[in-house]
Amino acid sequence: MNKRLFSHLSAIISAATRCKFELHRTTPVGGGSINKSSLIEDADGTRYFLKFNDEQHHAMFIAEAAGLDAIAATNTLRVPRVVVHGIAEGRSYLVLEYLQLGSRGNAHLLGTQLAALHRCTARRFGFGQDNFIGATAQPNKWDDDWITFWHEHRLGFQLRLAAENGFGGELQRSGARLLDALPAFFKDYTPQPSLLHGDLWAGNHGFLSDGTPAVFDPAVYYGDRECDLAMTELFGGYPAEFYAAYRGAWPLDQGYETRRELYNLYHILNHANLFGGSYVRQAGQIMLRLCASL
Repeated sequence: MNKRLFSHLSAIISAATRCKFELHRTTPVGGGSINKSSLIEDADGTRYFLKFNDEQHHAMFIAEAAGLDAIAATNTLRVPRVVVHGIAEGRSYLVLEYLQLGSRGNAHLLGTQLAALHRCTARRFGFGQDNFIGATAQPNKWDDDWITFWHEHRLGFQLRLAAENGFGGELQRSGARLLDALPAFFKDYTPQPSLLHGDLWAGNHGFLSDGTPAVFDPAVYYGDRECDLAMTELFGGYPAEFYAAYRGAWPLDQGYETRRELYNLYHILNHANLFGGSYVRQAGQIMLRLCASL
């Protein structure tokens, strides 16, 4: 970062926090694949977490800030506090509270707090603004009907992207059959619009030194709570005490095991659109299994 960006960040953080902050040191932080991240400090040791990218990516930071604010407002799960975001010197940036996180902590509390988050509901499915799932746009237009929402703004949207990316043929044929069959997965189940983290895999949570769980990098919207639970099982899973605590706070409905694959298909299709390769084949196999299960 150049000196003018240093100066801008110092001024904007000072104004946002009403406490003088003069950026003294930056330390790169790894782990992200889309944005660059740094721990930034002043001479007194005050720390913030900085994410930055090219200025055309500012919309991603606006959406992330809105999602973090939405979760924070529920007083359920801990999230890093949003300090400020903006554009300067050709860069977009998001400044967050710095949380020193580890991989071990109170997984039981994480389960109960996630259930509490899901108790925060709305009248419709969607969110007040579109956001992103990874680097992919995620439309969140409000809808009264969950099946329509999932059809149009989740699976249908990803299948249209797949067609634009050249993934046609059997993938699109299986996708069309599955979309037509969606109502069959909800014959005896009517989800309510719960506030979701939206991108809840193992890499998007951690624990404070006292064991308190914290989540970050959300893709929030109001949807079926099972979507969050399903994704926790997609890439490695969470500890057993997490699932026991969640089910103890709010038992899952019959048929979750089948809907879990339907919901995780969204993320597999997204990975297919981002990375191609084996994810395309995996998405096709999931759709064939889902159609055969009916």
